[in-house]
Amino acid sequence: MKAFVIDNYKGPIHAAQVPTPVVGPRDIYVKVVAASVNPLDQLVRSGEFKQLLKYQMPLILGHDVSGVVTDIGNEVTDFAIGDEIYARPRDLRIGTFAEYIAIDQDDAAHKPATLTFAEAAAVPLVALAAWQMLVEKAHIRPGQKVLVHAGAGGLGSTVIQLAKHLGAYVATTAGSGSTDLVTSLGADMVIDYRTTDFADVLSDVDLAIDAVGGGNLMKTLSVLAPGGLALGVTGPPDAGFATQLGAPAPFKLVLNLLSRKVRAAARKRGVQYSFFFMRSDGAQLRSLAELYDAGHLRPVIDSTFPFDQTVEALAYVHSGKTKGGKVVITHN
Repeated sequence: MKAFVIDNYKGPIHAAQVPTPVVGPRDIYVKVVAASVNPLDQLVRSGEFKQLLKYQMPLILGHDVSGVVTDIGNEVTDFAIGDEIYARPRDLRIGTFAEYIAIDQDDAAHKPATLTFAEAAAVPLVALAAWQMLVEKAHIRPGQKVLVHAGAGGLGSTVIQLAKHLGAYVATTAGSGSTDLVTSLGADMVIDYRTTDFADVLSDVDLAIDAVGGGNLMKTLSVLAPGGLALGVTGPPDAGFATQLGAPAPFKLVLNLLSRKVRAAARKRGVQYSFFFMRSDGAQLRSLAELYDAGHLRPVIDSTFPFDQTVEALAYVHSGKTKGGKVVITHN
């Protein structure tokens, strides 16, 4: 089958003919109809997690998928041939930039009925991340204050919607050209990062989600309420990340060293910092499908590319030229 692969870390992504996936007893075999691009694809390609996630080369990239089940393993109970699904396959089993993929049934859910395949492919990773941040990590309650940086992006646009659904007051940073978009998604306060320092106009934040890193993350700590939580999407990683991936103890020490500066700054301010890395979860996708079908959440799509232009789609995302939402790759 045709797929888009890398042969080594930091190498170019290119089209290749690869063997069709082997279907395990708990797997569903999916004909890919659409996939979407995430910043995580570039992080994997660059080898950011190579010490913790042992990918085999050549590696098919891609973390989001929607498609149709064409075969099932003999232990599969939740799906049947012909079912329309969406999923974020688990780490070490990614590979949605391909014609077919085998996915553990626990990582998939039936596609939201109201969404097209392209819309559904834009959802899994960012929706799971938003759910795990807001519901699992922060336990957001009505009236609490949430700050999400880069609110027009794929993750930010989803966090805004889910946070509003949970009853939070939502502030976001965005460019002036994205004000209408993030406001339509439910943002209560929009801060133009080009003209205004968010730290000058915001305070007492219960949860801040930072996908920028560096100085922006350190400044974000300053706007948290006592006991507030900052979640870093781009790092620095901490020992909790190593624990999540089941890495040996020495990696926990290394990651704690990498994050010691921001953790020390958080402690000094009486707040918390944690690195966030989402996990696959089909049960959560089922709950999220209900929210999409009820109209509480909606996908935000920047643009679509045909499957043959997967390389161009990744380059477009990496260039930073997206105006808002996700970039989706579709099959004819």
